[in-house]
Amino acid sequence: MDSRAKLYIERAENEITFAKVAFKISSEVQVKESLEIVPSMTFYSQVISHAYYCIFYSAKAVLAENGIETKPPEEHKKTLDEFEKKLVKTGMLDAELLKIYRSIVVRADELLGIFSFEKKKRGQYTYKRLPQANVEPSKESIVNAEKFFKNIYKVLR
Repeated sequence: MDSRAKLYIERAENEITFAKVAFKISSEVQVKESLEIVPSMTFYSQVISHAYYCIFYSAKAVLAENGIETKPPEEHKKTLDEFEKKLVKTGMLDAELLKIYRSIVVRADELLGIFSFEKKKRGQYTYKRLPQANVEPSKESIVNAEKFFKNIYKVLR
């Protein structure tokens, strides 16, 4: 495995692990007590964010393994575009992985606050929710990130 790909896949694994930890902290009273966290405090938005980064770094890993590097500006958009063009449309990877990637990008943008990019396509708005309302989306984000990560990891091995 390419050294950059290895670094990205390790980072992706870190991100999904932390997403699970944040979910556990948010949902288990005993864990909150042991960490001296106020019982009403949750970190579900962070779960969604870290699940997204698991997918992002997994995508960067498989791109790097195929000699494709994305960099700022617009690194996230470029990564998604390259993932679609070079790996999904060519048949190298299953289109289901692209669906997961796109859905979590949208979820992360919506649930973590404001998104205003691609104004012509999407418009500009603020989407606000109480952190506790993010329980179900965060569960789904973990499932999606795990599926994405495991599939990319198999490709890289």
